[in-house]
Amino acid sequence: MWSEIDIYVRMPREVNKVKIGLVMEGGANRGMFTAGVLDVLMENGIELDASIGVSAGAAFGCNYASKQIGRAIRYNKRFAKDWRYASWRSFFLTGDLYGAKFDYEKLPYELDIFDYQEFMKHDFYCVCTNALTGEPLYYHCDEDDKKTMQYIRASASMPVVSHAVEVDGMKLLDGGIADSIPLQYFESIGYKKNVVILTQPSSYRKGPMKHTHMMKLLLKKYPAIYQKLKKRHLAYNKQLSYIKKRGEYGDAFIIQPPFSLNIPALCHSAQEKERVYRIGRQQALKQLASLKHFINEARNEENH
Repeated sequence: MWSEIDIYVRMPREVNKVKIGLVMEGGANRGMFTAGVLDVLMENGIELDASIGVSAGAAFGCNYASKQIGRAIRYNKRFAKDWRYASWRSFFLTGDLYGAKFDYEKLPYELDIFDYQEFMKHDFYCVCTNALTGEPLYYHCDEDDKKTMQYIRASASMPVVSHAVEVDGMKLLDGGIADSIPLQYFESIGYKKNVVILTQPSSYRKGPMKHTHMMKLLLKKYPAIYQKLKKRHLAYNKQLSYIKKRGEYGDAFIIQPPFSLNIPALCHSAQEKERVYRIGRQQALKQLASLKHFINEARNEENH
């Protein structure tokens, strides 16, 4: 998929020395599971060489790069009922279900400050989808903070309920449309061992898109996005099979919920967000010893 397109990306620093990557799926509020996993990783000093996030995996996963333990769950709970953060009111007033100015300007610069200086010490990537071509775009976040925030916003801009984000002359939407779990891309640029955080249980398989006629009408400005969504379940389920095989080969370490998280994309309950976050923490703690073993084995293999 990725090999057939133009990729707007800068190669990681010191490619030959990089070994272990972190790949984070999206999933809106299922991303609270990822936030819980990441906090446990940070609390236990687990520093991987680079990370890549899609949609909520980028929006919440960037806190791993900035080493801000607890930040994602903190502001998600604090602003759970704030219409500016995420609401239908925001959608009808601004065109974005998740408020663009509040979420990517006011919140990280004033209300719960994002540590961009620390973030820049880590190789962080986010995945977006080109709204006009339907192809994935992999962006290495190594430029100024305002541009980085725009790419992360684009990565999490769900079609229909979000404006396409215009940055660097492109119109971009949610990265999950084109590449929901970018393990193969990360492997292609040198990360042969990866920790993969999924937000669905192992039994999950995606079904075909519903309400196709309505979606076609709603996406008439972006026919390539519609075509991608129509076949997304096939690409997604193929990725799940690939990830499972990489796990069996010992090249991927998979962390995922033990059951369906059952949290809606739009959730105003701080308690529900906390519940999903706690599931992520519990799962990470349960797999912590095995994760450390996986990392140590990879480091030893690198040294030899």
